[in-house]
Amino acid sequence: MVENPTPKLDVAKDLSREVVKGEPVRLAPGQLQLRPTRRGKPPAHLADLTLDERAEAVRDIGLPAFRAKQLSKHYFEHFTTDPDDMTDLPKGERSALVERFFPTLLTKVSQQSADQGMTQKFLWRLFDGSLVESVLMRYSNRITLCISSEAGCGMNCPFCATGQMGLTRNLSAAEILEQVRIANLLLSRGEIPGGEGRVTNIVFMGMGEPLANYRAVATTCQRLNAPAPEGFGMGARRITVSTVGLAPAVRKLIKEEIPVTLAVSLHAPDDELRNELVPINQRFDVDDILDAAWEYFEATGRRVSIEYALIRDINDQAERAELLAKRLIARGGAHWVHVNPIPLNPVKGSKWTASDPWVERTFVETLREHGISATIRDTRGSDIDGACGQLAATVVETDARREDREARVARVEEIARGIGA
Repeated sequence: MVENPTPKLDVAKDLSREVVKGEPVRLAPGQLQLRPTRRGKPPAHLADLTLDERAEAVRDIGLPAFRAKQLSKHYFEHFTTDPDDMTDLPKGERSALVERFFPTLLTKVSQQSADQGMTQKFLWRLFDGSLVESVLMRYSNRITLCISSEAGCGMNCPFCATGQMGLTRNLSAAEILEQVRIANLLLSRGEIPGGEGRVTNIVFMGMGEPLANYRAVATTCQRLNAPAPEGFGMGARRITVSTVGLAPAVRKLIKEEIPVTLAVSLHAPDDELRNELVPINQRFDVDDILDAAWEYFEATGRRVSIEYALIRDINDQAERAELLAKRLIARGGAHWVHVNPIPLNPVKGSKWTASDPWVERTFVETLREHGISATIRDTRGSDIDGACGQLAATVVETDARREDREARVARVEEIARGIGA
């Protein structure tokens, strides 16, 4: 396979203002922000290191290497960073080891509950004041954690609350893994409704574009997949990384054999509309990302998920379902993908809404008529702004932002009306 070089993307001009200080990052419609407004690094953490690197770090402070394995077991098996829980370590060394290897990376700001407690949304403050969110969803047969990989997002998709924030900074692998560890700790202690348990599925569908923070996300996936005490020991098929379409990064996942399931946030099968809904499409178009997704299936044998937010009268026409089916089948048949149409979750200030139920059913039936597996995705946590596309932490509305959005909506609606022309 010929490796495609990564094209140089446009970077937003106005990057001086920071979301957490209350200043809006105002991206023009279609503009991308790939350079964070902050570049500070969080404190070094054990989870950033491989097992061998942990042993070396322990030796560097004059302790035997086996202490690294003990610390790793506490973190990845018992989900604790409390020195009082580490009774296998010398009492006089516990606090110093915790301070050195487990610095505080996330501080809980709030926790909201929905769906009779089965959905929990967490707002976290990072070491530099940046804010991110994660969402825990409990089902009868699984516990899924939706995690964030960036503070904010620079992809600027107009129907997504996170996309309106701009990108503050990338998270480190340890900051991402801490979202998982804390969720597991709460579950193991029975502090989440439904009794004791542990996270069974991870989806990188929180704040940020995961593949724009490639190295940290790849390291996180390796830690999630690695058996304890190096990692959490989760199966690759239970770790889903979503992307809006960074095709070169998908090919990098293939080359590096990163253990994940791939989801592509497509949202439109034609370039004209997708250019507006998913601005990165102007760099990597529908053919680019579907080709990369097909290559991923061929290399891994793992079926790819196609995520498709259904927006009333915008992208929900049966003709677009027909076009989507044809473009997927053209790669190699219908067997390699599963399409997840998602009823659009309301975003504050947007007039776009979810499609009518009968329109959703028609969209799904059209796909199925072509042999494409499709299921309307369950929507959780919309009443606490915890559903897909709603995670925002904080966004400041301004007259200029509102005018930009209204002009963009008008342009998208004009394109949508032209589907049958």
